[in-house]
Amino acid sequence: MSHRRSGIGVLVTDRQGVVLHVSDLMENPRVREAALAWQPSQPADMNVVEVDGQRLILMYRAGHDTAVRFAHQAGVEDALFDFVASVDFAYAIFEHLLSSPYEAMTVVDERGCVRYISPVHARFFGLAPGEGFGRHVTEIIENTRLHEVVQTGKAEIGQVQNMRGVARVVSRIPIVSGSKTVGAIGQVMFKAPEAVHDLSREVTRLRSEVAFYRRELSDMRLRGSVVDQIVGTSGAVRKLKADIERVAPLDVPVLLIGESGTGKELAATAIHALSTRHGKPMVTVNAAALPSGLVESELFGYEPGAFSGADRKGRRGRFEMAHRSTLFLDEIGDMPIEVQVKLLRVLQDGQFERVGGSTSTQSSFRLISATHCDLEQLVGTGRFRLDLFYRISTVVLRLPPLRERLEDIPLLARHFLQAFAQRNERVAKDLSPEACAVLRTLPWPGNIRQLQHDLEQAAIFSEGNVIGAEDLPRSAPIHAATVSQVRETLEDVELKMIEDALIRCDGNKKQAASELGISRSHLYKRLARR
Repeated sequence: MSHRRSGIGVLVTDRQGVVLHVSDLMENPRVREAALAWQPSQPADMNVVEVDGQRLILMYRAGHDTAVRFAHQAGVEDALFDFVASVDFAYAIFEHLLSSPYEAMTVVDERGCVRYISPVHARFFGLAPGEGFGRHVTEIIENTRLHEVVQTGKAEIGQVQNMRGVARVVSRIPIVSGSKTVGAIGQVMFKAPEAVHDLSREVTRLRSEVAFYRRELSDMRLRGSVVDQIVGTSGAVRKLKADIERVAPLDVPVLLIGESGTGKELAATAIHALSTRHGKPMVTVNAAALPSGLVESELFGYEPGAFSGADRKGRRGRFEMAHRSTLFLDEIGDMPIEVQVKLLRVLQDGQFERVGGSTSTQSSFRLISATHCDLEQLVGTGRFRLDLFYRISTVVLRLPPLRERLEDIPLLARHFLQAFAQRNERVAKDLSPEACAVLRTLPWPGNIRQLQHDLEQAAIFSEGNVIGAEDLPRSAPIHAATVSQVRETLEDVELKMIEDALIRCDGNKKQAASELGISRSHLYKRLARR
């Protein structure tokens, strides 16, 4: 390869393959032989060859009467050589990049003079082919900065450039060879800023969809966690949970009816958490705990100086605080009749006046009411307005008393004992089968709240890690339960657990026994004594 004078060579032949001209690298006979041995498959083509261990890139272009072959010496690590060697349609790709109607390109040298301008760009500026070659880029392209990019060596990406009255989004990239900037490339990224705006809108749309699905996933997790706080698997509890999930998304008033201690506030919290208003905290008012003279100021708020002892800045009422959220009005059956009239007006049009005020305030809230009273009986005696009753009872949910869901006591006991241990940083205690059996014989007038109270008291004073029947407090009348009654109750509990397991296991006795941790023979004996 000692004959070549540069890393580029040219070989020109006529239509019959007779060599008309050779120069530089092509003067080497072995290079010339390799170039002539290559038979291009199309009028414009590229190929790679090796001659005496030297990697060469060959280019071919056929004219009307002649054909030209170019040879370029590749470096040791040459991305161009690798590209041409790997892609058999490399020439078509290069031609696309240089003449693409979608991505106009301009190339300048280190002086800022135009070395190449793509056909679509030349036509845009009204130039004939080759007319811009050698001219300074500022003579051809208005508002260009290509010559400055050559000087600074810093790329400019996504810049808006006005050319011939049209805005284009362009990139300007310096080209470095070794440690020297030898030129720069200017390329249109988008034909107009509107294309960027369209792309931005699409990204915004996709982000909105992602945010929506994240909210949906969060709501699904929330729905499971909130409803699971209502402990129990009895039929009454399963129905209550299903009704809560069905009603919560609807923006309608809900009336919760149940005895004291049945968990009405927990149900209200679950409804709010699963509603569309869960982004703001639920506002709670216990009408039974409010002095009669403060009910109006507590609900409607008051203006400065409305009455003696009032805050000089005034105060927002619960209706205002519940705007775009949920108002939980507990023990609504104990609300004074005169306040019921004003509450009805608020529910009708969402407007009210603060105490001592004269202007109306608007509030949009969802009302969840709760009571242990028989409101229909109160309506009959004139202590509760019929029109208010219909307004607040679009949906009525009844919370079952504990005596109607005694099968939930083991789960409730485990839940309360674990929660008590966590709050007090203690080891959770277990409940013995005898104690559980006793608890299932009691009437529970205080419902779940009473059960929680009794279990926490037993956890405090019992010895060891298991609460026995003798550890239950006096409020649970263990002395009234004989040994035979306890034994019968235990057998009933065991039978109920076996029957429930058989239902879950579709009648498979082996699987049910395994789930309960008992032998199949014991299961068969117990079923035989039914």
